[in-house]
Amino acid sequence: LTAAAVATAAAHVHAHGDAKKTAAIAVGAVATSAVKKHAHGHEEAVHMGTSHSISLKRQLYRSTQKHRSSTKVVHKTAYYGQVELGTPRQAFTVVFDTGSGNLMVPSTYCSSRACSMHRRFNRKFSTTAEDIEADGSPSRKGAPRDQITVTFGTGEISGIFLQDDACIGNLCTNVRFVGATEETEDPFSSFKFDGVLGLALPQMSQGPEFSLMDRLVESKVLKQPLFSVFLSDSDMEASEITFGDIKEEHMTSPMFWQPVSRDTGYWQVQISDITINNQNQHLCSNCQVAVDTGTSQLAGPTSVINDLSQRLDVKTDCSNYASLPKLGFVVGEHILNLSPQDYVDKGPDGCQVSLMPLDVPPPNGPLFIFGDPFLRKYYTAYDRANSRVGFAQARHIDGQPEQLLVSLNGPGSVFRAPAPEVADEETFGSGAAGAFLARSASAR
Repeated sequence: LTAAAVATAAAHVHAHGDAKKTAAIAVGAVATSAVKKHAHGHEEAVHMGTSHSISLKRQLYRSTQKHRSSTKVVHKTAYYGQVELGTPRQAFTVVFDTGSGNLMVPSTYCSSRACSMHRRFNRKFSTTAEDIEADGSPSRKGAPRDQITVTFGTGEISGIFLQDDACIGNLCTNVRFVGATEETEDPFSSFKFDGVLGLALPQMSQGPEFSLMDRLVESKVLKQPLFSVFLSDSDMEASEITFGDIKEEHMTSPMFWQPVSRDTGYWQVQISDITINNQNQHLCSNCQVAVDTGTSQLAGPTSVINDLSQRLDVKTDCSNYASLPKLGFVVGEHILNLSPQDYVDKGPDGCQVSLMPLDVPPPNGPLFIFGDPFLRKYYTAYDRANSRVGFAQARHIDGQPEQLLVSLNGPGSVFRAPAPEVADEETFGSGAAGAFLARSASAR
């Protein structure tokens, strides 16, 4: 949500006086619990699957950013859309966040101003809601409840665990989520949206059953086991997230795919180098980049940013702004370029490189975070079944696009290989996917 929120969110579960329960949860009991059949008889439809696109609204807001001894005001953007919970459905606006793993919305158990100014989930109004503990077991009425606290930048959300039906348009499944019991004033009272829908990989969720994307895939309601994101900063075209499909009309280039490179929970891929005007700089050959729809900034390792700042030589008086080069990141056989307007903060106080320092140690780092400035230039897709990220230059309606996506092998090379096999649609619920969820459980 804020730039600092893209760093690994600190989450802790506490059972209020039950130390053994806390320990069991901490070692990963939540990830190994089985999916239950619910008392209300919810049956997930098995059919060929469909797709659904949600239009995203855009909020511009101001935030203060502290770096060393200085503080500056940063203009940020948030994109959010609607999800519905419960029976009958209760509608909420959420940020669809690939940098976090849980669905979190305010609940009527929360009376703070940050909650009360937003829509709150009323558990008593839903006939299909269940009160659960962190491991999915039913809560006992009047007994202490497992709670979770998640840190988002300068603020925190605390909440209890619930289970209910969730719908994105006509795509519905049953999911576990967090109902907030407390939200800090900063930053949540400044947001127009109600909550966060985490779309990171399961390692970042409280457990497999908390991953809405995985639940949709397992329910077989999706046309394809993926989602795609198109962002715009223009009022002339709608931003949207599409579950179950990729839209060709949002692309000016073919989509290329890169495998997820680390089991961190982020949708992150390997960078082999950084370029300036398509020239290799031999920087950060072992870096990673995480694509994060929940942040409005770009971030990277301090040492690399300092080196880049010297090479880019952005004048503080903006005198060379018009002649600044493209900044690129080599991903697979392509260079993903950013223009000066994407990596330079240009305002009344002058110009400076806008990449925020973020130091993630190996093996998960060094790590760059690509937020909204990148996502407005590139249409991205997130393939859950094959654990890969797709990139294509985005098509916008406001004029001719820049040539930002560069192929390193020209028109491509032709080669012979064994005929590809058709993917088995049933493997997600077992086999490879089962092994993935098992690895997730053992890692927690």
